[in-house]
Amino acid sequence: MTRKEKIEERLRADPDDVFLNYTYAMELAKLEDLPAAQTAFARTRALDANYVSAYFQEGQLLAGQGEVAAAREILQAGIVVAKKIGDSHALGEMTDFLDNL
Repeated sequence: MTRKEKIEERLRADPDDVFLNYTYAMELAKLEDLPAAQTAFARTRALDANYVSAYFQEGQLLAGQGEVAAAREILQAGIVVAKKIGDSHALGEMTDFLDNL
């Protein structure tokens, strides 16, 4: 069984687990299933709007696909969240990435 299949199996048992959804998105990105990865990152954010890593990773994914405007939009939303929850590390990473787009 592949890592992706293992995550999918766990998601069937607990579809609203935020970390599992994020892990699934990361695995899909690693496998270069980019549309599915983007959908999984969006699901992660829908389950927990404060999960800042999902914003950053989705922003990087979009930028890597040349979708700079969409990447900027996601990163800007993530920056707002990072400020709101006081995550200065994520705030710095997203701000730096956004500044270099």
